[in-house]
Amino acid sequence: MATPQTGIFAIGTSSHAYLELDVAAGMSTAAAVERVASLREPRTTIGGVNLVAGFRPELWAAVAPSATPPGVAGFDEAIVGVNGSILPATQHDIVIWLTGASYDVVFDLSRAVVMSLSDTAVLENEIVGWPYHHDLDLTGFIDGTENPSLVEATTVAIVPDGAPGAGSSVLLLQQWEHDAIGWEAMSIEAQEDIIGRRKADSEELDPKPTSHVARTDQDTFGKIFRRNIAYGTLRDHGTIFVGFCREQRTLAAMLDSMIGRGDGPPDRLTSVTHAITGAYYVIPSADALARFGANA
Repeated sequence: MATPQTGIFAIGTSSHAYLELDVAAGMSTAAAVERVASLREPRTTIGGVNLVAGFRPELWAAVAPSATPPGVAGFDEAIVGVNGSILPATQHDIVIWLTGASYDVVFDLSRAVVMSLSDTAVLENEIVGWPYHHDLDLTGFIDGTENPSLVEATTVAIVPDGAPGAGSSVLLLQQWEHDAIGWEAMSIEAQEDIIGRRKADSEELDPKPTSHVARTDQDTFGKIFRRNIAYGTLRDHGTIFVGFCREQRTLAAMLDSMIGRGDGPPDRLTSVTHAITGAYYVIPSADALARFGANA
């Protein structure tokens, strides 16, 4: 049985960092994967940090074709919606996701990771995330209402045994910036209309076809496991979308629906929040990654 990277399911952590890197010029793909696979979390039972590593789908497939889910591709081209909205493509080669109980330990390990990879990969993007009132996003609504329980999450997020890439997952990582002024100028009823849920308790309303609930209905598109987190400052803030799925097509179909590609209108949430990054990564199984780490 292939074992997924356990940090995917380490919920309840209060500090997050996403490090996106590109392989350095002159460095071979295999050598870069080996160096990433050799990274280790601190060995402590108190105040520890979870480390999850992933790769551009084409990069991972080049070194481990039998451990790659079929048909997975990088986010290499922007997606343009019917109303002119754009989901930008900012694909990188490597992602390192670190989560911990406090930002000091996450910061220290982030710095250690970048230093360890300094001759292997170049840090291109860093996003720091933090929880907002336990389970809200910065719209003030509860985030992840439809998330599967941890018991169900592995069947949703992880490629099953017997399939190519068993134990791995496909990650969609996006940074969505909120129009805070526009959003907060709306009445609660107008906000609920856009989301499709009550703000107080997240009970689903009779959703309009333009609501976020309707445009991302998991009963229609398939289930995903989300680890969204807030990010930012007073001037620039929003949501880091972190979606894991055993199939890329589920994630891609939700994005198409949100911007009105295919059947149905665009998601009205895109009128008050817009994506500023977008990348897909294969998160290999712990077993597949360990085989490369043994060579480092």
